[in-house]
Amino acid sequence: MCGIVGFIDNRSKEEKEVILKAMMDRIRHRGPNSEGMFIGERAAIGFRRLSIIDLEGGSQPIYNETGNLVLTFNGEIYNFKEIRAELIEKGHIFKTNTDTEVIVHGYEEYGKDVVHKLRGMFAFVIWDIEKKELFGARDMFGIKPFYYMNNGESFLYGSEIKSFMEYPSFEREVNKDALKPYLTFQYSALDETFFKGVYKLRAGHCFTWKDGKMDIEEYNKFYFDPDRSKSFDDYVQEIEDVMRESVEYHAVSDVPVGSFLSGGIDSSYITRCLQPQQTFSVGFENKGFSEVEFAEGLSEILGAENVNKTVTPDEFFGELEKIQYFSDEPHANLSAVPLYFLAEMARKHVTVVLSGEGSDELFGGYDSYNVAAYEQKYRKLPKGLRHLAGKFATHLPKFRGRDFLERNGLPVEEWYIGQAFIFDEKEAKKIVTDEYKNGPTPKEITKPFYDKVKDYDEMSKKQYLDLHLWQPNDILLKADKMTMAHCIEARVPFLDMKVMELAAHIPTEYKLHGPLTKYVLRKSAERVLPEEWAKRPKKGFPVPFSKWILEERWYEYVKGIFSADYVSEFFEQKAILKLLEDHYAQKKNNGRKIYTVYAFLVWYKAYFIDDPSLKKNA
Repeated sequence: MCGIVGFIDNRSKEEKEVILKAMMDRIRHRGPNSEGMFIGERAAIGFRRLSIIDLEGGSQPIYNETGNLVLTFNGEIYNFKEIRAELIEKGHIFKTNTDTEVIVHGYEEYGKDVVHKLRGMFAFVIWDIEKKELFGARDMFGIKPFYYMNNGESFLYGSEIKSFMEYPSFEREVNKDALKPYLTFQYSALDETFFKGVYKLRAGHCFTWKDGKMDIEEYNKFYFDPDRSKSFDDYVQEIEDVMRESVEYHAVSDVPVGSFLSGGIDSSYITRCLQPQQTFSVGFENKGFSEVEFAEGLSEILGAENVNKTVTPDEFFGELEKIQYFSDEPHANLSAVPLYFLAEMARKHVTVVLSGEGSDELFGGYDSYNVAAYEQKYRKLPKGLRHLAGKFATHLPKFRGRDFLERNGLPVEEWYIGQAFIFDEKEAKKIVTDEYKNGPTPKEITKPFYDKVKDYDEMSKKQYLDLHLWQPNDILLKADKMTMAHCIEARVPFLDMKVMELAAHIPTEYKLHGPLTKYVLRKSAERVLPEEWAKRPKKGFPVPFSKWILEERWYEYVKGIFSADYVSEFFEQKAILKLLEDHYAQKKNNGRKIYTVYAFLVWYKAYFIDDPSLKKNA
């Protein structure tokens, strides 16, 4: 696991070296073990290394035999031994035993099609010295991040946006279109990030840059194609087989490997397959906000040591600016905070952890994918009547039952935007200032994805959307940023190409069974886990923020941020203060809305007020 940075411009080699070193230092947390760089006539390519495989020989950049191709890479290729054997047979000469080197030789042999051979998580670039051409790619799920800026005169890229702050001519400006959608989705939902002119390379995409022009193409397309020729029991067995294989691949390492463990089925399944010596868990003191006891119980059964921690509100509020800084963009998923502390604790014991992200999107694990029994009864009413009621409800102010009418009367494309829905469009517009009202609507963001799956059933459409928006921009972003903040590599065995291929063929009716989500996965888990763990409902990382800000101390703390002078650029301060006051008076539970606004303000303060590089580059 590593961090990559670089740029292409016409500066002198001496200038390039100074700038590149500063950019690399900015992301040292991603790779504290070593660094490497290539400085050419146009390109400056930098690398920070966290040593995982081939500890002695895996330094980057890595070159091909002739030295005309230069590679830097962030991630892990789990099938590198098979690819390596294939390339050696074709005459390629390897200098290291790393997974990294198969990419540069694979590019020599297969060109950009090399991305189809890689089983793993990755973001990489290859600079062709002779052609003065840059090729790059990001893995199919978006496990590893990749950001870029292309303004014609220069091209910047990196694992984290913060490295761009060290580029002398980088102009730090808030993207005014990003705030309103963020208030609805709770994460940065656009390709253009919160930093004006800086973009994310989408998951499953690759690009070629040459002479200032960037060509981007999608190399991976997710699909759901149910195969009913196999029985339910066939799929139960196939899940067990593919998960054991995936965990085995993901456990390849020359350093210690542990497992994140909650009380849920996902991390429990992976932990059971891995059989690690240590598991890691985190919780809160508040009742109902900790699964540590379940993690301890399973660890004892499996003969593993469970290392755990209880996060206090002082730690939560005290570290939040760091957490938003490491996130690069404002991020309002509260579970990022316990994950930050979980990674900090685990790093004292291991360098690699396996984690359970991805199973919900692949196997249908979210409650929002299901249709409750009372909703099924309502859906027996004439479709036209339900549609009329749903349309009418959208024009009314929020009331109890409006979501029900929309959800069961309108097509899924009209109301489902993913696992988080914080402020609706009207609410978001009311609290932001005029300059920030013009970002795209939620429907404008989701429509391009829905347009590709018009023939899918309702749940498959939801899964498809979540695989493209929620998973890479929220779940996987926090997993990468919070673990790398502490120099620890998180691997996600559910997000494996072979697991995806299997999940794509499992019919929806096998994934949902009455009130039970990811039913077929649960039945597979029953073969390897105690029944109590296989049947436990999803809980996630619940955080008692809403309860904390009912206490005067934390209410006043958040109120102080909401009242700061800089806030008036973005928000109608009376409106956001009323959200806080109504919550404190227990008139409404506005906890998630308050946190979404609060997280943005803390992020802004970290990057636009407190960041030391502002003075350095002034």
